[in-house]
Amino acid sequence: MTPLAPHLTAFLRDRLPKERCASLHTCDAYAYAFQLLLSFAAKRLRTRPSAMAVEQLDTSLVLAFLEEIESKRGNCARTRNARLAAIRSFARFIAYRVPSAAQQVESLLSIPTKKTDERLVAYLNRDEMQTLLDAPDPHLHSGIRDRAMLHLAFAAGLRVSELVGLRTDELVLHPQPVVHVRGKGRRERVLPLWKSTTTALRAWLAVRGEAACLELFLNARGGPLSRDGFKHILSKHVATAVRKAPSLARKRVSPHVLRHSCAMQTLEATQDVRKVALWLGHASVQSTEIYLRADPSAKLEAINGMLPPNLRRGRFRAPDKLLASLRPPRTR
Repeated sequence: MTPLAPHLTAFLRDRLPKERCASLHTCDAYAYAFQLLLSFAAKRLRTRPSAMAVEQLDTSLVLAFLEEIESKRGNCARTRNARLAAIRSFARFIAYRVPSAAQQVESLLSIPTKKTDERLVAYLNRDEMQTLLDAPDPHLHSGIRDRAMLHLAFAAGLRVSELVGLRTDELVLHPQPVVHVRGKGRRERVLPLWKSTTTALRAWLAVRGEAACLELFLNARGGPLSRDGFKHILSKHVATAVRKAPSLARKRVSPHVLRHSCAMQTLEATQDVRKVALWLGHASVQSTEIYLRADPSAKLEAINGMLPPNLRRGRFRAPDKLLASLRPPRTR
């Protein structure tokens, strides 16, 4: 039996960041995927994660794990495919380090990805978004932090990993307030900030205090905030905002919905999908076209510019009652 821990450690600490030059967000996403996988495997195999062997990471275990995160964690097919991509990458890494596991690796690589539906993106309208931004209590320490986080996440269209990984030195308030975002695929972008967002961030920096970590937003223990932590904070304030905006109860508000809301308002203001792509840090405009499908204004412009077909005028005349009664009944 080949111990799993040394190979997984080498994959996450050396292979991804040093050899593949993967971004910090990719490394964190892969590490989180294996955290979920090993936690599931430890319960299923009744062993400690550090005591697991490479041979135990077989196809049946991975398939059961993928089924688990979809059925019980509520992950969509796209998230399921992302977890599978991390496992596949590690399997290819194992093929070179453990030649005896070649058949096992081939079996893992044969697990198919699921087809995903291209649904319309979910987003909040302007009134719903404003109600959510007003939900945190500015008289509390946590409320000041939460208000600054929500404002920045919406104004800059940040991914949740970009938000919780943002450092204090990446926020510049003088002379022009901007935020330096290190995004997906090692793509960086600098975004100007609204005055209201800057005000919320200044209020948070005034009460943040000194901390050992460099992350801008801290949890209750003074450490860096996690993605699950922000998700919990968001759901709490959504429950508060529902009282003033009942329409929020019919929507599933996730951290990524704030990014979608920013994109939709930017598209509405600029009518230029290229500017939306630059703002969000997309590598290609094709990734931004999903917002065109969700924006009804573009369809209205198209239909207003078309010449509709003529409708032939006519007047309905009811059939004669006597003739109708003389018709034979229909037989099936």
